[in-house]
Amino acid sequence: MRTTLLIIALAMFVSCKPETKKEQKTENNNEVLQPISDSDLETAIIYEANIRQYSPEGTFNEFTKDIPKLKELGVKIIWLMPIYPISTTKSKGTLGSYYAISDYTKVNPEFGEITDVENLIKTAHKNGMYVILDWVANHTGWDHVWLKEHPEYYTKNEKGEITHTVGTDWTDVADLNYDNLEMRAEMLKDMKYWVEELDVDGFRCDVAGMVPVDFWEHTVAELKKVKPIFMLAEAWEPNLMENAFDMAYGWDTHHKMNHIAQGKENVKNWDDRMIQIDTMYQSDDILMNFITNHDENSWNGTVKERLGAASEVMLALAYCAPGMPLIYSGQEYDMDKRLLFFEKDTIIKTKGKVWPLMQKLAELKLSNQALHGGKNAASYTKIKTSSPEDILIFSRQKGQDKITFMANLSKMEVAFTTEKEGVSVDYFTNEKVTFSKDKTQTLKAWEYKILID
Repeated sequence: MRTTLLIIALAMFVSCKPETKKEQKTENNNEVLQPISDSDLETAIIYEANIRQYSPEGTFNEFTKDIPKLKELGVKIIWLMPIYPISTTKSKGTLGSYYAISDYTKVNPEFGEITDVENLIKTAHKNGMYVILDWVANHTGWDHVWLKEHPEYYTKNEKGEITHTVGTDWTDVADLNYDNLEMRAEMLKDMKYWVEELDVDGFRCDVAGMVPVDFWEHTVAELKKVKPIFMLAEAWEPNLMENAFDMAYGWDTHHKMNHIAQGKENVKNWDDRMIQIDTMYQSDDILMNFITNHDENSWNGTVKERLGAASEVMLALAYCAPGMPLIYSGQEYDMDKRLLFFEKDTIIKTKGKVWPLMQKLAELKLSNQALHGGKNAASYTKIKTSSPEDILIFSRQKGQDKITFMANLSKMEVAFTTEKEGVSVDYFTNEKVTFSKDKTQTLKAWEYKILID
């Protein structure tokens, strides 16, 4: 009798058990994209999509048409800049800032409808890519419903007036008060909506360091109960990656690239930065490498303005150094203009030198473990030269795969010797190159090589 009851109980348990996640099923005999995993991050390239400026139409649908093309560039993660309605009160410019949000659970009608976002995400998933949304947790626009219904959610000055974030010129947004636990709960609820209802794969979090770490830790833990997600912090603080974020911005790495290209710093400063990373971050922390993004392009200058003749070598370095490389909308088309931020602008999508180079770099990153840049990244080893201020050489290795990156990071031709020995294959030319300690090598200004060892 007990055996019979046990069988019945087990049957009832199985019948009532929640269905396994739909990502694990198949449709029409085609595998559905599995939730993002640590292994995906090893070879991932992230793409920042500026929907407003990506096309003349500035719509979700126009961007979605090009998602299959991004596979040519090895893109694994698509980061959508804020897609939500923009406040008009105190707004800047004609169209306002993406980061002055009036509703966290709706979409900007200029870009399209919620069904268009659903289609975008499904298209990305069908092409083996994940989609993360830009999330602005530090502040809202002045039209947000919380300002009327829950003014206690916001920071107030001595007069009891809601204020913008202190110490900034962000007058188009109202600062949120994270001492208010109800606001925290509502923020989590709105983030969870996108994961549960639209199947997004994570978030890029604006000025993440300005929001309490304990909020992120609790929120991410709750979101991961829905499904595995990827979290990117627009921040550099290591403590954000202890229990909340997978990746942070490599801001100081980016600044080194700018300064070296401009002659303000040299290879020794790069070496110091690599040592700093080892001392500041844990081995499974990921930093995002970039030579441009929406802030840099609009406010600090184009790639050519900031990097000049060093543009190509710095792009290659962003792929070969430890971390995950970023592509910003238009970068793949050799974009040489500052996109307007508060107005409509358009990227001219004409392929030049950058697209094929990105393709070649992506092929190597996807096929060679020595460029793994995730939580189990390939090693990084500095190789000494007779010209330590101008010549950068390092090797990266994982398993049996090994590559060497060699570059002249100066505006003059340099002859040098190096401790590197043996025969390598030039990745771009497929020619064999022999190295020995007493053999002089020469690199032209800003010339670089990626060698397969």
